[in-house]
Amino acid sequence: MSSLADASGTQDRVSPVKPLPRTRRRPHILPYALALPIVLYEIALIVYPIAQGIYGSFQQIELASNSPPTWVGLANYQRMFSDPDFWQVMKTTLIFTVLVIIVAIGTGLMTALLFNRDFRFRSVARAMLMLPWAFPEVPVVMIFVWILSPQFGVVNILARMIPGVTENPQWLQIPILAMGWVVLISSWKAFPFYSLVILAALQSVPQEIYEAAKVDGATPLQLFWHITIPSIRTTLELLVVLASIFSFKQFTIIYLMTGGGPSGATETIVMRIFNTAFRFYDYSYATAFGVAGFIVSLVITFFFISLQSRRAEERA
Repeated sequence: MSSLADASGTQDRVSPVKPLPRTRRRPHILPYALALPIVLYEIALIVYPIAQGIYGSFQQIELASNSPPTWVGLANYQRMFSDPDFWQVMKTTLIFTVLVIIVAIGTGLMTALLFNRDFRFRSVARAMLMLPWAFPEVPVVMIFVWILSPQFGVVNILARMIPGVTENPQWLQIPILAMGWVVLISSWKAFPFYSLVILAALQSVPQEIYEAAKVDGATPLQLFWHITIPSIRTTLELLVVLASIFSFKQFTIIYLMTGGGPSGATETIVMRIFNTAFRFYDYSYATAFGVAGFIVSLVITFFFISLQSRRAEERA
């Protein structure tokens, strides 16, 4: 009994364990240091030029004189919206963008479905698929200009085989043909990237779904429409947005092939900005066109973001 009393007294005299003082966590500087060069790059080469361009669209800048810019407010935008050429340029840009999206992504989808199958030398074929995307734009366009030459172009040999064609077509001098070739070359240059992204999405689709559908008697068209397309829908939507932006700002191919001609048939908004600023030296009006193109790109991007948010809410 005494030992129990002594033990209980000892427990009463034991002081409670004090919690260790909390150590203040030091902020990790390394992530911010690694992100700082990217942030500075974005500010210096993207954010600042955009802000400068928007500010310049509210001014009248005379490049040929030493006079300082004058504030004109919305005068450049009023001039732009009342200019019928602006709406024609936007129409041409929309047609070019839609056609490139259809041809480039459609070709990318077909080639991705083909290379998703198992066949001999598939790795070599995939490597060759990426060659058009890897080639620089300038030499590629110069080769196509030579191929389409009405004097000695190789395409003329094929065209003369068509019944009723007796002369070499002026491929880049007829508006509809010029637009068609610009779309085809732009799509040929871009579709390998889209094909690679779609192929990666296809390989993530479980094969068990296809096997179960085949057991139920699904046809290849039903497999494609009800399994493949829903499985890669998010990827296709993202590629549509990327193709829209890439096509919207396409300059090199159009400039080297047609310069926006003939008669403005291939003059997109980027070509109009270049011609207005560096051929007619109307810098302020060109910046207004640039702001209009920037707003259209933002609308496309925000539309995609809202679409993805709505899809995420439906899945939740």
